Amino acid sequence: MSKAGHKSGFVSIVGNPNVGKSTLMNALVGERLSIVTNKAQTTRHRILGIVDTPEYQIVYSDTPGILSPHYALQEAMLAAVKQTFEDSDLLLYITDVVEKVDKNAAVLETIGGLAIPKLVLINKVDLSQQTELEALVTQWRERWPEAKVLPVSALHNFGLEQILPWILELLPEGEKYFPPDTLTDRPVRFFVTEIIRAKILQFCEEEVPYSVEVAVTAYQEAEGLDKIEAVIYVARDSQKGILIGRGGTMLKRIGTAARRDIERFLAKRVYLRLYVQVNANWRDDAEALREFGYIE
Repeated sequence: MSKAGHKSGFVSIVGNPNVGKSTLMNALVGERLSIVTNKAQTTRHRILGIVDTPEYQIVYSDTPGILSPHYALQEAMLAAVKQTFEDSDLLLYITDVVEKVDKNAAVLETIGGLAIPKLVLINKVDLSQQTELEALVTQWRERWPEAKVLPVSALHNFGLEQILPWILELLPEGEKYFPPDTLTDRPVRFFVTEIIRAKILQFCEEEVPYSVEVAVTAYQEAEGLDKIEAVIYVARDSQKGILIGRGGTMLKRIGTAARRDIERFLAKRVYLRLYVQVNANWRDDAEALREFGYIE
């Protein structure tokens, strides 16, 4: 039995690519669960981050950016976003000071028709003037009159203190969905692949990261040292050459940076070995997408 008055529920973070959803998720959870880069479509999977106290359990959900799909991978990403419309108790819609209020109007209309409470967060307020920000707040209030609108900066932790009271006021009463001290629903291998992919996004040119997927093929735990092998899949031979680099320099750079972040994440030493393979159609291959966890 749950304690009287205990609150629990799912709070989904949705919005267009590159508006700061993952930065917000990490700030709200207090841990770096979602990878953050300056490139759009960084987040591909729905990732849960769980905040648990004796009084409440909030299950935050970071989602891929809303987009118009061009291949099966993006269709699966959009499906993950739409699934949150069905199983969320509250919705945090994050936009920013540059984005137009009618971007992806069809999806906005769908969200506007949802019965669940919505909080619009206008992110990156440090990049705007007061008059421009006030105009944006007005436009969002006119679009969704029932929604609360807050200007914030997820990166600089500005305005975020107003989010939790809003959530706790509206969150339903109920038992915990996850055992206490659970931080996420994802296994360690998932975060290893995400860390590796983050380094590819960081070090490689625009073309390569969006054609890349990472899979852990071997993970051996031992006292003081974990041995990990992972394959980086690319769509073309030319991308394989770029990822490996002259004399293997790029792959070594990615591997060294990823290993350091994985060691920080696991709080132990790691041996990491990376391979690169070509899988030309993986983004449109249902079997490959199932193997990589995008579809059931």
